[in-house]
Amino acid sequence: MASTAVRPGEERVLMPGSTKTMGVLTVGALVAVTAYTVALGSNGWLWFGWVVLGLATLGMLATRDT
Repeated sequence: MASTAVRPGEERVLMPGSTKTMGVLTVGALVAVTAYTVALGSNGWLWFGWVVLGLATLGMLATRDT
């Protein structure tokens, strides 16, 4: 198991900037797709696109440098 200790003078970054941005975009897309579905009805392609975006975000989280 990897050590999570932070060396003196180093800052522990929980989520790099690009991963954080991707997470914010994923949540924003979920809100937009849900609003579209409520207002105009379901669209399978929008949900499919959101799932692909979510999987890409999870992939970025899984492969980030620690």
